[in-house]
Amino acid sequence: MNAFQRNESKETLFTFISAGDDPPKGDFPVRKKSLKLCGSNYPLSIAFIVVNEFCERFSYYGMKAVLTLYFLSFFHWDENLSTAVYHAFSALCYFTPVIGAIMADSWLGKYKTIIYLSIVYVVGHLIKSVGAIPSLGNQAVHVILSMVGLFLIALGTGGIKPCVSAFGGDQFEEEHTSERSKFFSIFYLSINAGSLISTFVTPVLRGDVKCFGEDCYALAFGVPAALMVLALGE
Repeated sequence: MNAFQRNESKETLFTFISAGDDPPKGDFPVRKKSLKLCGSNYPLSIAFIVVNEFCERFSYYGMKAVLTLYFLSFFHWDENLSTAVYHAFSALCYFTPVIGAIMADSWLGKYKTIIYLSIVYVVGHLIKSVGAIPSLGNQAVHVILSMVGLFLIALGTGGIKPCVSAFGGDQFEEEHTSERSKFFSIFYLSINAGSLISTFVTPVLRGDVKCFGEDCYALAFGVPAALMVLALGE
């Protein structure tokens, strides 16, 4: 093989690699350009992430705002048992992020972990709402449905906790550090806004709206469930 043939061979080889659909990841990184929000450097996806987080926090704190009253007046538990179950639920919500982090890092990735555990979250809210319907079975049925619902809610809310903010940060390109920083400020504003509004709205739904002849816990739990369905839809 002469020098011309060797050069032609190298050029052909180089052309083949550079034109391939799947170049070596380490040498030829490819990053898809995401859609931008109103011509800015903010990815369109972050708008959905912020709304999702607002709805999720509304659903969690809205349900939690009337949970102790639900135990006291609907189940007729004493204060000690009601407080113990309430704090056990809260503790479980802060343990399950470990499960979500393991699922995201070792198995599913952040996006699928958020989707799957959000579905679990929604199912938990729906079961919790159904369990608050007085005409549905006896107290044992209500307690079982409520505890199953609370367990699924704890798994859902804790499981997505380590994933959502990190997933939002991943939407930005490396050079847009200022926009990423502002996103986290807006993100945590949505968390606090959802939490604050829900603690005012949910007790009103429970006390001012009557259903089945008594305080409407089914509605008080159902509205947060609807907000979580909306969050999942986002």
